[in-house]
Amino acid sequence: MKELMRRHSRSIWLSVFLITLAGLVAATRLPVALFPHIDYPRVVVAIDAGDRDATQMAAVVTRPAEIALRAIPGVTQIRSVTSRGSAEVSLTFGWGDDMVAATLATQGALATIIPDLPIGTRFSVRRSDPSIFPVVGLSLTSTKRSDTELAQLAQLKLRPVLSTVPGVAGVDVLGGSVPELEVEVDPAKLQSLGITTNDVATALASANSISAVGRLEDRHRLYLALVEDRIGNEADIAAIPVKSGAGAASGIVTIGQVASIRRATAPAWTKVTLNGTRAVLVNVRQTPTADAVALVKAVDARIKSAALPADVKISFFYDQSELVTGAANAVRDAILLGAVLAGIVLFVFLRSWRLMVITASMLPAVLAATCLILYVLGMSFNMMTLGGMAAAVGLVVDDAVVMLEHLMRRLQESEHDGEGTRPSMLAAAREMARPLFGSTVATIVVFLPLAFITGVTGGFFKALAITIVAALGISLLYARYVLPLVADHWLTPKDAEATEKADGFMGGIIRRYEGGVTRALKRPGLFAAVIATVLIVIGAVSWNRVESGFMPKMDEGGFILDYKAKPGAALSDTDRLLRQVEKIIQATPEVASYSRRTGIQLGGGLTEADEGDFFVRLNNGRRRDIEKVMSEIRGKVGLQVPGLEIETAQLMEDLIGDLTAIPQPIEVKLFGDDETQLADAAQKVADGIGRITGIVEVNNGLRVAGDAIVINVDRAAAALAGLDAGAVATQIGSQVDGTIATQVQADEQVINVRVRLPQELRRRADALSSLTLRATDGRIVSLGSIAKISIAAGQRQITREDLSPFIPVTARLDGLDLGSAIKQVQVKVAELKLPPSIRVEYGGLYQQQTQSFRDLTTVFVAALLLSALLLTLLFEKWSFTFGVIGTVLVSVMAVLAGLWLTGTELDISALMGLTMVVGMITELAIFYLAELDADHPLNAQSLIAAGRARLRPILMSALIAILTLFPLALGIGRGSGLQKPLATAIIFGLAVGAPLIVTFLPMLVLVMTRRRKDIIAR
Repeated sequence: MKELMRRHSRSIWLSVFLITLAGLVAATRLPVALFPHIDYPRVVVAIDAGDRDATQMAAVVTRPAEIALRAIPGVTQIRSVTSRGSAEVSLTFGWGDDMVAATLATQGALATIIPDLPIGTRFSVRRSDPSIFPVVGLSLTSTKRSDTELAQLAQLKLRPVLSTVPGVAGVDVLGGSVPELEVEVDPAKLQSLGITTNDVATALASANSISAVGRLEDRHRLYLALVEDRIGNEADIAAIPVKSGAGAASGIVTIGQVASIRRATAPAWTKVTLNGTRAVLVNVRQTPTADAVALVKAVDARIKSAALPADVKISFFYDQSELVTGAANAVRDAILLGAVLAGIVLFVFLRSWRLMVITASMLPAVLAATCLILYVLGMSFNMMTLGGMAAAVGLVVDDAVVMLEHLMRRLQESEHDGEGTRPSMLAAAREMARPLFGSTVATIVVFLPLAFITGVTGGFFKALAITIVAALGISLLYARYVLPLVADHWLTPKDAEATEKADGFMGGIIRRYEGGVTRALKRPGLFAAVIATVLIVIGAVSWNRVESGFMPKMDEGGFILDYKAKPGAALSDTDRLLRQVEKIIQATPEVASYSRRTGIQLGGGLTEADEGDFFVRLNNGRRRDIEKVMSEIRGKVGLQVPGLEIETAQLMEDLIGDLTAIPQPIEVKLFGDDETQLADAAQKVADGIGRITGIVEVNNGLRVAGDAIVINVDRAAAALAGLDAGAVATQIGSQVDGTIATQVQADEQVINVRVRLPQELRRRADALSSLTLRATDGRIVSLGSIAKISIAAGQRQITREDLSPFIPVTARLDGLDLGSAIKQVQVKVAELKLPPSIRVEYGGLYQQQTQSFRDLTTVFVAALLLSALLLTLLFEKWSFTFGVIGTVLVSVMAVLAGLWLTGTELDISALMGLTMVVGMITELAIFYLAELDADHPLNAQSLIAAGRARLRPILMSALIAILTLFPLALGIGRGSGLQKPLATAIIFGLAVGAPLIVTFLPMLVLVMTRRRKDIIAR
């Protein structure tokens, strides 16, 4: 093999160069995102059936839809929320299901029930993926233009330009007013002439037409014959004739004689502001696999080329690429700093600049090749792949260190032999082939069980695992075949002399090590028991005190503030409350800007006119932690703005929660058939858990829609007038909300023409009784003569899960970890003594945490078993296998202690770090055990000799891995908190586990070896 490598050394050099070059090119083409692409198994159906009673809506629309949708193969859960005239049904499928097929199946199931639903019922179906939230949000403001003009600019100029940007999934325009032509009729004139609003609307619709009546061939040309009577402006509308009764001398009157025509705006029950002023917002959504950073740059370039008026100011109220870039830069800086720290460790231990250069050259080559693999696999630069690279830096350097240290040791031995013959570096490298392969596989195998993990945890950590496995695979090949070639050409006896000088530094450490281990191995069982007991006690104490959570906390630089006013509150009243909230936000020094939506939400969804959200963007640079800012604003709003319910969450946290249908950490689900009993129980639970310190923003789930004006038609009176309830509803609807009679084309847009009554006749409920209706015989009757009008209290939204009525009581946390919170909530709910008919379940992020912890615990156990199998295959000694597994398990206690001491939550990131500790400890143990000669007896002397030989590389490897992860553990930088628990877990695991390999492991091996000999002797 060594001769083959020498003969083809040039080919190997060129291959490495080309792979590195290709990797660098691939790195420039990899898309950049915050998280890995995950197909979330959720489909959302929005249903609109007009203005309909909530109870009726649930019975005739929502329930049939639920039954049809529940029958779709693969549906694991179905949830619905029904309000007045609208409903939202959420379908959850299995992770890994084909969501394109699931979406089509959903549309197909709905198509089969449309004939059985009320006329006019509309559905919209969308997959739940990150594209529901914008990647960038733009605001349009102007001191000279109305919001109507701004909305037209956004719709007609900005939207078409931005829609063509590669990677854009959609462009949504929020806010502004829609222009209309309003025909406001005079009721007195209509009544005197025997005309109704429907007559005016019909005349408008008939007059505004263009029809093709045929083709005509004349003088060698073919013509299309058109009958055209199009309306162009207000004067054209005023001139349209309306047939009347006998009240007019000519029998004909025009619309202008019975109505006033003016330009107006469509009725709107939403409002949008930016920093307290009216604005138009433009949300740009990306496709799931788009490059967020490149997309935002392209959007910015298109805006500059859009040639908008000079008085229109466009600004970014949200830019996800800032978080993506900040997080990527934080991980990049951590990699660079970690590499520098690793170089310092190398020089301290080896004192050779050449060895540093060789190691330093291997790191970028391996990372470049890793980028090439990610590009081929269609992955992206995101927090998990970049975090995987950061975690792999120490492992890659470790492979180089172990190989170079072994080569230097062989070079030193040849100098001491006095033969003067330089040993072959390729032959020396072959001696390390087996332990190097075993150690690399030891780290790789711990990631194999992740292939069977689903959910957010599986999606996130599979990306990290693929990155680390790719880096380790390349590192193994380079350390085994490339580094020996480099060493064979560059390393000289002088390098061995320089390394030998470093032995003076290590000499004292080695002497102390030998003395301590020699004494311990005289009574290995006692010392091993003491060490294990101490660490287990520390671990048990830490386990009871360490906090737990689901996802790591990170500062995103902005947050969402959802709000709900009193049910049915007028838009003006809600706006008055929100002005007070805006003052609180403006007075917070960390706030850079904010946008507000009322009646709509940033991520869409079922929204009443009395609810909406703020997006608050914080300043970059040094400031208070975002959690403290959110807590302060939450507290001030609670004290200063009574009557307003709020929830606060960071955007990505809210996004992941929405994508999995459970955005709140705490969700107590109450099931029961008695609606009154269920509502009472929900209020009790909300009051109970609201008294727990650290639990905030408690929502009792009893969301009530606004009051309703109920018109009860007297069937007998209506029948005498030749009317029925349907005819009454049609005529009253045209007068209250108006009728869109026709449309007028104005340049590039089409404007609706609405016929309606004056505002004073539809402003108050008591004015409705004077509205007039036309009977079938032409008589005009008042609404009050055939119907009774009353005010009905608002109805509660109806929520169901898997077709069973339930109420979700939700809450968020402030300064309290999820694990402690849910324990207190469970105790509090148990104390309430709810009726036996009420069934209680716990959902929210806690449910996700429980599933993720169960999955990652399975991964941890599988990693231990696979490591045991690998050790057995390599050494065929039970003492080695069980000794290493025992060392790993006591090292885990140090991880728990480290999380507790640093105040880091035990979450999915920390559990992944815990699993990686299994592979890293096993890797170092393999290097130690490989030093034990199978042909020589296994005793205290041989164990001490192996420790003496491997102490330096093991300490170097552990220190390098710790220092390369140390920048990540600090969590410095925007969005860097995602990797902090993982890095912290690995650091504490290695800090304790590495010394245990050369101390505790020999004790266990010796105890089991002696026990085996005693058994054989008997």
